[in-house]
Amino acid sequence: MQVSENHQRYWRKNLRVTALLMVIWFLVTYGVGYFARELSFAFFGWPFSFWVGAQGALVVYVVITWFYARYMNKLDQEHGVAEE
Repeated sequence: MQVSENHQRYWRKNLRVTALLMVIWFLVTYGVGYFARELSFAFFGWPFSFWVGAQGALVVYVVITWFYARYMNKLDQEHGVAEE
């Protein structure tokens, strides 16, 4: 099966943004948890490591999901594969 150049560009952009968002997810999930002891300053009255683990990570996950959905909708429209 021959894949068009348009489809290849679409897939490359999709993989690039997915990889970037996965790196951000990994850093928030494991990076902050790994260095939590060094993050011992107060943030809104709580230790920063606790805040990131309890609240901040969830906010980042929601932002990642929102950004991915928005980006993919624009990418779908740009490449003519959007669902109407």
